[in-house]
Amino acid sequence: MSSDRTRRRQPNVLVFFTDQQRWDTVGSYGCPLDLTPNLDAAARRGVRFQSAFTCQPVCAPARASLQTGLYSTSTGVYRNGIALSPEAPTLARYFGAAGYETGYIGKWHLANTRTEPIPAHLRGGYEHWQASDLVEFTSHPDEGHLFDADNQPLPLKGYRVDAQTDLAAEFIRRPRDRPFFLFLSFLEPHHQNDLNRFVAPDGYAARYANPWVPEDLVGRPGDWYSQLPDYYGIVRRLDECPGHLMAELDALDEADNTIVLFTSDHGCHFRTRNDEYKRSCHEASIRIPAVIWGPGVPEDRVVDELVSLVDLPATLLDAAGLQPPTSMHGRSLMPLARGERVDWPEDVFLQISESEVGRTLRTRKWKYSVYAPDRHPWNDSASPVYEERYLYNLAADPHERVNLVGRKDHAEIAAGLRARLIERIVAAGEERPEIRPARYPAG
Repeated sequence: MSSDRTRRRQPNVLVFFTDQQRWDTVGSYGCPLDLTPNLDAAARRGVRFQSAFTCQPVCAPARASLQTGLYSTSTGVYRNGIALSPEAPTLARYFGAAGYETGYIGKWHLANTRTEPIPAHLRGGYEHWQASDLVEFTSHPDEGHLFDADNQPLPLKGYRVDAQTDLAAEFIRRPRDRPFFLFLSFLEPHHQNDLNRFVAPDGYAARYANPWVPEDLVGRPGDWYSQLPDYYGIVRRLDECPGHLMAELDALDEADNTIVLFTSDHGCHFRTRNDEYKRSCHEASIRIPAVIWGPGVPEDRVVDELVSLVDLPATLLDAAGLQPPTSMHGRSLMPLARGERVDWPEDVFLQISESEVGRTLRTRKWKYSVYAPDRHPWNDSASPVYEERYLYNLAADPHERVNLVGRKDHAEIAAGLRARLIERIVAAGEERPEIRPARYPAG
């Protein structure tokens, strides 16, 4: 059998991964600004997961989970500044073992080398390599560098989003006799840390000078008023990249032979819930876009079940015709995508670090979150004892304005959610904790 026919039977896989992108910046999720026409068109060609959530609203832990299909307390990367184990089972290793050429471009954040090159043993098994551990510290939106596979600086030309997309296009055009798995990881729309602001390409922020404001931000403190125009401008520019790469694939007659996943690591609440942008249990921080399309993926479908970032690795393997390992905490979403009857959980589970040692259960109606006030949010990954901190009725209060925790009239509801959360914690591989009811109603 020819290599061409083999390649067509085994699809390519492309992950288009953004950083800190709110779910409601996407038109097919309800954004009224037409920021994402390319992604919206792709959603019509594939499957949109309407209720997708991160499993950890912090960069490195979420990234480790997306590489492994494991919760952060199992990967060991429960906060930023911890390297993923060189032996960790990753998507690159699973796809590589199946004969794929594996590539990674962009922000890694799983080696803890910060501004230094990433040695080969800390690259998660990826072959082709053009990345920095912290892109935000080796570049600015219009200048800087990544590192190549030989650990030499790789200059970024033009706007950073465009430069990474050009590198991805070069990878796609490379001659090969086997399918590829490419993970394209952007920093955007994350803020530029040393500038303490979001930076859109020239002219893009001006398009959204008087922007639509999501309801969860209205009337709350934070920096959303000054930052939304640039944030939206970045999202608009990001959306041009899938269109560019799909055109490249189409020119190579590979567009119909490539599975594409678009998603993000977590959202952004614009300092309305704490003194930065994420690390909170609130919807703006934890809800993410997730769209998949390509061969074998049904067209124009919306999955309403609650799904997690930790489910996406198994989904990618399954979509490519590979068997996801049973060691993964996540499950493939492909049966849901195909409309099959599946015994699926009615909640998602999150671990939270750095701002607190926290755990959260999100159901269709309720948000229930606990924390460990006597544990250090940087040094401790878990706790034997938690206390209730948040309880929201999302059906009546979708923008999470009224914290019902500690109210006597919600004690029975809290007790049921408490029991469910404990079971979720145990299922994630943690020790069974005690969760203490809130001593007082929220102020």
